[in-house]
Amino acid sequence: MARENILVVDDEEDVLELVRYNFEKEGYKVQTAVSGEEAMEKAQSKPPNLIILDLMLPGIDGLDVCKKLKANQKTGHIPVIMLTAKGEESDIVSGLEIGADDYVTKPFSPKILLARVRRLLHRTIERQLENSPLKVHEILIDPARHQVSVNNKNVDLTFTEFNILYAIARRPGFVFTRYQIVDAIRGSDYIVTERAVDVQIVSLRKKLGGCGKYIETVRGVGYRFKE
Repeated sequence: MARENILVVDDEEDVLELVRYNFEKEGYKVQTAVSGEEAMEKAQSKPPNLIILDLMLPGIDGLDVCKKLKANQKTGHIPVIMLTAKGEESDIVSGLEIGADDYVTKPFSPKILLARVRRLLHRTIERQLENSPLKVHEILIDPARHQVSVNNKNVDLTFTEFNILYAIARRPGFVFTRYQIVDAIRGSDYIVTERAVDVQIVSLRKKLGGCGKYIETVRGVGYRFKE
């Protein structure tokens, strides 16, 4: 049985109870928060393995909570799934831009939410088990520590940015379509827009500075890491 600790943040009591019931039945430990302030306090005092975060919260909204958590060294590695009634592409992209790793829109199926959580946790465990650092050009990728450095200077990446970089850097010269990138880090049944992938690539290039040039765009196809 799973014993990972999940933090669920939502101001709707029925949503909290629905998620708590279904996740505890599967063996997860569940803690809840009803505001952004409470979410940040609990995430920092006892970092969970994953956070399910509603965007529409009283006080500090979910986007700000996610941004603050991702910017904090203690909590920045924690996968975040946005749980929100907002289903427009612009809202989803905004969440991904500030570091969220996945999204599920309301109304939602508990089974789908569970599947998304399992996948993110599984990917995290897989990365932890791969201990050999990867050196490509001036970039050093350490999957065991989930760290990236450029010319010996650490680069702060989100969970998804790290996984994209690691996936394409392991196969220099290979051209990945956007959907192959998603498949490599989340699975083939994950639904994503081309815009969402492009947003992650733009952010990744920016954070890598001069080394961002190694992520090449192949027009009409996707992306590749330069050999």
